[in-house]
Amino acid sequence: MNPTPSSNIKDGDFCEVIVGRHKGKSGTVTDMNTSKSGHVTITVVQENGDRFKTLAKSVGVKKS
Repeated sequence: MNPTPSSNIKDGDFCEVIVGRHKGKSGTVTDMNTSKSGHVTITVVQENGDRFKTLAKSVGVKKS
């Protein structure tokens, strides 16, 4: 099951980071924010409860 890059990410989606610092990590999207510069950031919660923030363009949605 490979992640599909998507610009339509929303809260509750299961995603995997496909590029960047957190590459290979996956979890559920819980918070979305648009910065002053226009970049969309998301908070991802992993199954073990750890959280990290990343850019929405760095993740792909995984279909379950």
